[in-house]
Amino acid sequence: MKNFIKTVILCVTILCTQSALAQIAVVVGAKSEVAAMNADQVSSVFLGKSDKFPSGSTALPLDQASGSGIRGNFYDKVTGKSEAQVKSAWSRLVFSGKGTPPKEVANSGEVKKLVSTNLNAIGYIEKSAVDSSVKVVFSAD
Repeated sequence: MKNFIKTVILCVTILCTQSALAQIAVVVGAKSEVAAMNADQVSSVFLGKSDKFPSGSTALPLDQASGSGIRGNFYDKVTGKSEAQVKSAWSRLVFSGKGTPPKEVANSGEVKKLVSTNLNAIGYIEKSAVDSSVKVVFSAD
């Protein structure tokens, strides 16, 4: 029984490590006019500081499920903030009437589906999930 528990703990540790090391791709639809963004531009869109792409068109950010590993990893790597800090910042913006938080979707597949059909949508997925339906505008390693 002890060996079984040790094996389970080892497997969970490996999976968590892999998740933390996963590369993140910030994506838009393949036909979007947006070609590239830097970390500050991406951060501004997802933190409600801007609702525009560099081209000037309206950006519609998509967030992954609250508490998911990729969401925490994205905010940590791109904005330098924890998920709790981001939630707090959005609460203030919503309360003051100055913003609407990103639409929350279930997973990377849902992000790809929505960005591929909406030229203004932007989201983040695991880099390994990138395919021809989306265009990478920023990578966070």
